[in-house]
Amino acid sequence: MEPASHPPFDGKAFVRTLTTSAGVYRYFDADNELLYVGKAANLKKRVGNYFLKPRMEPRIAAMVSQIAHVEVTLTRTAGEALLLESQLIKSLKPRYNIMLRDDKSYPYIYLSAGEDYPRLAFHRGGKTGQGKYFGPYPSTFAVRESLNLMQKLFHVRQCEDSYFRNRSRPCLQHQIGRCSAPCVKLISVDDYQVDVRHAQMFLEGRSSTVIDELAGSMEKAATALKFERAAQLRDQVAALRRLHAQHFVQGASADMDVIACRVEGGIACVSVLFFRDGVSLGSRDFFPRLPIDATTADIVEQFIAQYYLERQVPRELILDVALEDPDTLAQVLADHAGHGVSIKSSVRGERARFVEMAERNAVAALTSRLASRQTLGVRFDDLQKLLGLDAPPRRIECFDISHTMGEATVASCVVFGPEGAEKSHYRRFNITGITPGDDYAAMHQALTRRFRKVVEGGVRPDILLIDGGAGQVAQAMEVLASLDVRDIRVVGVAKGPGRRAGEETLILAESGRELHPGHASPALHLVAAVRDEAHRFAITSHRKRREAARERSTLEDVPGVGARRRSALLKAFGGLSGVEAAGVEELTQVKGIDRSLAERIYATLHP
Repeated sequence: MEPASHPPFDGKAFVRTLTTSAGVYRYFDADNELLYVGKAANLKKRVGNYFLKPRMEPRIAAMVSQIAHVEVTLTRTAGEALLLESQLIKSLKPRYNIMLRDDKSYPYIYLSAGEDYPRLAFHRGGKTGQGKYFGPYPSTFAVRESLNLMQKLFHVRQCEDSYFRNRSRPCLQHQIGRCSAPCVKLISVDDYQVDVRHAQMFLEGRSSTVIDELAGSMEKAATALKFERAAQLRDQVAALRRLHAQHFVQGASADMDVIACRVEGGIACVSVLFFRDGVSLGSRDFFPRLPIDATTADIVEQFIAQYYLERQVPRELILDVALEDPDTLAQVLADHAGHGVSIKSSVRGERARFVEMAERNAVAALTSRLASRQTLGVRFDDLQKLLGLDAPPRRIECFDISHTMGEATVASCVVFGPEGAEKSHYRRFNITGITPGDDYAAMHQALTRRFRKVVEGGVRPDILLIDGGAGQVAQAMEVLASLDVRDIRVVGVAKGPGRRAGEETLILAESGRELHPGHASPALHLVAAVRDEAHRFAITSHRKRREAARERSTLEDVPGVGARRRSALLKAFGGLSGVEAAGVEELTQVKGIDRSLAERIYATLHP
């Protein structure tokens, strides 16, 4: 007996029964497997978007076609809907929702309590011990580095209690000046508690207060003729001031996280910069699983909801994208944290610089993930199938042209293999002797110079990618024919409508056939990554050539920096690149550079 077939789900009829209230909706397939969880301030309007639109993207249509029934939970407010959605996603893990893949707990610094000689330690997991927890830190390395600094500055023990209780003589940490040896009572309880209090204040971000207290103690010791103690305090104050200059972030609020998101090749990266008590704690990158219809704003909103509702929430979140309803999300986080939370996306000054830093981190992390070996293997295999090759390609080369109004034209050649980018094989070609702005002539010259090496016995690519349409592809075929170079698959990469990523057209030179692999194609992800790298390398090479031609130091644009100060800066930092890498605090260490001038120099070099 055959099982009874279920009638298809009538989404339009279902939408007519919905209310306009806020709530959460859940899509299930015929096997009662949860497909998707979503929230809505207006359920009728939001769910209607899935069933009433005449046309949908293929990936959304694929999910909708699997829906067998829908469940709805009404909430009083949009904030409650957001909270419930986050809880359901984390507990039920729907197939098509955003899901944080790297969700392990963050590490903390733990300061024990209830004993004469407390200890500092690395901690991860539940906060069950008696004492204080400082953090969270973005990585294990950040905690280890901080603990190492604490040993140098405050000499608070970090050994296990069992080790501490069984010592009969000081350990190596005391001998190298990193512990005051409380295990054998070489320091009194009162003096040790002072060090513990200073360590706690430092971890809470009150380093300036610690410096002031130590400076006062140094003066008292000197007045009392305790010069050895005064010298120890002097060295401690100097070390704290150096550390403060290195780690203090101008313009950062006491507690602030900066979040940027980038999506490319079917992968999303969310990069977070952490600031606590005005001090940068570093950054961390997350790669959430993409939902079926996510925009960048959707990804960031879901990330915040899932991540911060289980962790310490800073008072300020700075985003690189505007959310649809940031006030509701901020209120939900504030209720959870017990203090006010603000979410901002349009910022200026230092905060804008932090957003730019987070964006650069996201781009770099995403580029690295896209080029990972596992991802590349899948994409090379898919490219073999797409182009009908006998085996996966071993070497792909891509050419691109860059210039500014015909000035300083440069052609780039980048090389990718199964292990990723082979940067040692990258080549740039300075193009000369052509009509300025003639991209066809530039491409012809670059390809001729490259494939003459092949004729002479040089390495040859399996696939030659050309960033451009039929005209650029024709130049490549003409060069290969004139040099009698055969058996190289030439593919043009033409931009899609509106230059939208994922809609590129691949032009097969031999047959003239056009392929449209689409957003989900691993082969197109690979081709786009190679093309984008060729574009980046071409632009970078062009800018270097153009700047070298102009032969003018950027420092000459800074008011108040003459030949003498310019020379002092270049000598102090070993050249212009060193000056560009220096921060305001480092610039002020150069003779003749006060803080105001240092800030002008920094602003000029980092527009």
